[in-house]
Amino acid sequence: MEGEKSTILELKVNQSDIGKIIGKRGRIAHALRTILFAASMKSGKRVMLEIIDN
Repeated sequence: MEGEKSTILELKVNQSDIGKIIGKRGRIAHALRTILFAASMKSGKRVMLEIIDN
């Protein structure tokens, strides 16, 4: 979903794999969000990641 100043990316994952995406203490999810934040700095828009189970 894209707005004027922000973009929300939805990552759809099977329920059996959601633990692998989130990782221990949320480390992998945090790393993904950090990469998205760094990449979004060029465009000047805020990018948020939502992890959704399928």
